Amino acid sequence: MGNIHELIKNPINIVGSDGKYSTLKSLQYFIQENKEKVSTFTSPHLYEVRHRFWLKDKFINIKELKKNIKIIEKLKVQLTLFELLTLVYYISASKLKNVSYALVEAGLLYAKDSTKVWDQPRCQIITNINNQHLEWVKPKTLKAICREKVGYLSKKTTIYVGKQEPKTMQIIKEILKKNPSRQVYYGSGWTLNKFGNKRIYKDNKGIIILKSKKILSDGLWNNVGLAIRVARDLKISKKTILKALPKLQFEGRLQYIKGKLIKLLNPQEKLLIDGCHSEASAKNLASYLKSIDKDIYGIWGMQKHKHPELFIKQFKGIFKKIITVKIPDETNSCKPQQLKQIANRSGIKCDVAPSIEAAIKLLSNKKPKVITSFGSLYLIGKILSLN
Repeated sequence: MGNIHELIKNPINIVGSDGKYSTLKSLQYFIQENKEKVSTFTSPHLYEVRHRFWLKDKFINIKELKKNIKIIEKLKVQLTLFELLTLVYYISASKLKNVSYALVEAGLLYAKDSTKVWDQPRCQIITNINNQHLEWVKPKTLKAICREKVGYLSKKTTIYVGKQEPKTMQIIKEILKKNPSRQVYYGSGWTLNKFGNKRIYKDNKGIIILKSKKILSDGLWNNVGLAIRVARDLKISKKTILKALPKLQFEGRLQYIKGKLIKLLNPQEKLLIDGCHSEASAKNLASYLKSIDKDIYGIWGMQKHKHPELFIKQFKGIFKKIITVKIPDETNSCKPQQLKQIANRSGIKCDVAPSIEAAIKLLSNKKPKVITSFGSLYLIGKILSLN
C-alpha cells in the first residue's frame, strides 16, 4: 500500500500487559488540552468497533470503516482480525492533516505485532508487564514475555518504562542493555506518592499535586503518572496537565456506572465495573475494594485462558458473595458452574445466574452495598452495551 504508515506523524507505541489503554487515554487528553490533535488505535473495543479508531476529533464513521475494509479485501492477503483493524487505522490516520501525534496500542505481544511498523517512532511506552499470555510464548516464563514485549523495540527512539515489579524491571533492564536508543527512562525517573486524597507527582521538572474523583486505584494512578512523564517531555505544561485531569475517565476500568441497569437496584446500591482479567490487575481492584466501607458483592465472568484460579484468589475475604455468569456471545467464556467451583475452592461463597440482569437481581436488596462486575473486558463491554 505504498508504506502508508510513513505518512503518520509522530507515532507513539504503547506496549505492555496491563494499563495500555489508561496510559494512552491520559496522554491523549493531555495532548488535546494542549490544543493539539491526535489519532489513536486501541484494543479491544468494549461495545462498538468504531471506538478503536479516534481520528483527530471523532471516532471513525461506519462509511469510512467499510470503505477501508473493501480496500484491504482487494489486496487478497490473509489477515487476522487484529491485523485487519490495524490496517483500517493506518489507512485513515495516514490521510489526516494537522495531527501532532498518533497513539497506537499494541496487541497481546510486540515481536510480530501489526503495530510494529515504525523504524523510528517518536517514543515507545512500556506499561506494566506480567504473566499474561504465557500460552503464546516458549518457554512459558516471565522472561520470555518480557523479551517479546521489549526485546523488539525500536533502536532509534526514546523509551519510557512504567512501574514494574522488581523482578520484572530487572529482566527489562537486562534486555534493554542491548538497545542503543538515545534515551531509556525507567520507573525511577518519576515518583507518585499518596497524601490523603491527593497524589504528589515528582520528576526532574518539579512537583504536580494531582486530585481526581474518577481515578480510583493505585494502578490507574501509576498509568496517569507514566503519561505525565511522557507529556512533560512533549513540552506539555503543568497547567495544561492539571486542566485535563478532571476530564480523565477510563471506560470499563474501575468505573461506577449509571443508566438502565441502575433501575434494577435500590437507591443505596452502587454498580462498579472493572475489566481486570490478570493476577496483577486483580490485586489492583482488590486493593481499592478494601478501602470501601460497604458490603461488596461480585458478578464474575472470565475467559478460559485467563487463569481464573490465580485470579480469584486475590479477592479472598473481600466479597460477601459472588454470582458467576457466562460472558454473552463469547465462545471462550468459562462456564458459570466451573467458576463457582473455583471460587468455592478459594473459600468464596458463590452462586450462578443465567444472565447479567439476573445476577444483579439476585444480589439486589434494600441493604447498602457495592455490586462489582469484573473478570473480563468482554463482560464489561456487554454490561455497558446493556446499560
